[in-house]
Amino acid sequence: MELLRNRIQTYAWGSHSALAELCGRPSPSAQPEAELWMGAHPQAPSEVQRGGEWRSLAQVIAADPRRELGQRCVDTLGPELPFLMKVLAAAQPLSLQAHPTLEQAAAGFAREEARGIPRDAPNRCYRDRNHKPELICALGRFHALSGFRRVEHSSELFAQLPVGELDFVRDALGRGDAGLGSLFRTIMTLEPAARERVVGATLRECRRVVEHGGAFATECQWALRFGELYPNDAGVVSALLLNLVVLEPGQAIYLPAGNLHAYLEGVGVEIMASSDNVLRGGLTPKHVNVDELCSVLTFQSGDVAVLSDYATPTREFCLTKLTGAARCQVGGPEIALCTEGAVRLSGPGGELTLDRGQSAFVSAAESSYQVSGGGTLFRATIGRV
Repeated sequence: MELLRNRIQTYAWGSHSALAELCGRPSPSAQPEAELWMGAHPQAPSEVQRGGEWRSLAQVIAADPRRELGQRCVDTLGPELPFLMKVLAAAQPLSLQAHPTLEQAAAGFAREEARGIPRDAPNRCYRDRNHKPELICALGRFHALSGFRRVEHSSELFAQLPVGELDFVRDALGRGDAGLGSLFRTIMTLEPAARERVVGATLRECRRVVEHGGAFATECQWALRFGELYPNDAGVVSALLLNLVVLEPGQAIYLPAGNLHAYLEGVGVEIMASSDNVLRGGLTPKHVNVDELCSVLTFQSGDVAVLSDYATPTREFCLTKLTGAARCQVGGPEIALCTEGAVRLSGPGGELTLDRGQSAFVSAAESSYQVSGGGTLFRATIGRV
């Protein structure tokens, strides 16, 4: 087990305080700090200390993948670390987005490679061949949008916005789930003048709902915030079709392929398959490819399952939370992250104390280790393979 040195992504929507305070650095930070990455993703690989020097975790794994990942992991998931762990700190809403299935990612990547689109091009949709299922566990109160709300409930919401500009929304919702796909595409492809009218009418009605209160006042309040951040963005309207989720500390949601979602505000531990494939659907100045997005979206409405045990069907990762002494059997590569207090890891390979904000890589070569101390530890492992 080895201490990790991790990189921070400074996206505009990040917090000036959350990650700095977590890692014991001066707060506020000079730049907005959005994500602390722990893993071997080529965009920002963590480092471990080997032979008296810091080395890229990706290079360490590549030098001996069977030792670091274990034979079972290599045989079933390949010779690279299959998951990426993050601490995400959102001070502002992220874009509406979705991720492809493994098959869609492989096909999309091949198409864009054949067309010669540079992998860092702003109009690139598929930056790698992998899918990106993910799970987020709240460290404090966390707000998110996830999946299409039950159609009957969205009908109730738009009934409170009784303007002619939104008749087409109410008509489509009257057809149930069968109308969701065409409705979303219609919203996203409105001509500029029509989009301005529809978004403007939506915001006026949302302001009225907020002023008078009601069952969907919180959703309308978020719409007003989206409108301030992204004027005339079609995502202001489509976001009102999604479930608004409020997670309390320790609660989590799982986001499979095809799920339209956005993290709005809060700090959480996130784990995902190691990929950077994001198809955006509004609330962003970045490229939006409506056709490609619609090809991966799941147009099915329903409620969101809020998880307390973090169980998912994903092979690439599993997340567990430990708050006391425990003995951990090692069946593949692991990353251990301390989010409160301090924890001590003791195993055949040595001992390591993690303070708040620190993390460690546990090689598959470790057979087991003991966790002690009064802190909180998040443990990222591979799923059932």
